[in-house]
Amino acid sequence: MTKQSFEGVSEGRRRNMQSNKSRDTKPELLVRRLLHGLGYRYALHRHDLPGRPDLVFPSRKAIVEVRGCFWHGHGCALGQMPKSRQDYWSPKLRATRKRDASNKKALEEAGWRVHEVWECDLRTGPSSIIGPLQEFLGPPRSQS
Repeated sequence: MTKQSFEGVSEGRRRNMQSNKSRDTKPELLVRRLLHGLGYRYALHRHDLPGRPDLVFPSRKAIVEVRGCFWHGHGCALGQMPKSRQDYWSPKLRATRKRDASNKKALEEAGWRVHEVWECDLRTGPSSIIGPLQEFLGPPRSQS
């Protein structure tokens, strides 16, 4: 992020924004623990795939992306556009959605199946995502 991006922003807000992580977020760690507990094994953030997907299941040709509603422009209450500095946020979030769509298209063209888990779905409880994830991934492999 350029210095100009933070023009007119307090030092506290600037530090807060810079501390946001792109990986190992609370929602991502929750999904990882949940899937591991169900017996699924996966690779993390593979550098050889477009967008460095969160969870990669190579033998299933499947990818699970854990999306933050705000950062990825979800239409839910958590994904609402801020009322201040819309000249900054609007292009930034629009670019993120465009990049997400481009990465998903590239993955699908390469033969991968992609499933998105949204932060707001996790807030209703992990049980709300278990069924859709199991349906998407199929049964876990037996651990011999």
